Amino acid sequence: MKRNVGTVDQWIRIVLGVALLSLIFFLSGGIRWIGLIGLIPLITGIAGYCPLYSLFKIKTNKK
Repeated sequence: MKRNVGTVDQWIRIVLGVALLSLIFFLSGGIRWIGLIGLIPLITGIAGYCPLYSLFKIKTNKK
């Protein structure tokens, strides 16, 4: 897997992922589990690879 996520994009994904995951602690009821969607941007931000970017041939990494 080649990296296709740039540094700025990577940090935005990590911050967004953590913010969405925090919904698990702040919301109540069944809606709180929507925060698990935050795992997707968090994992792609940490890995530096986005499968959708490679599908659409998008590359925000400058290298």
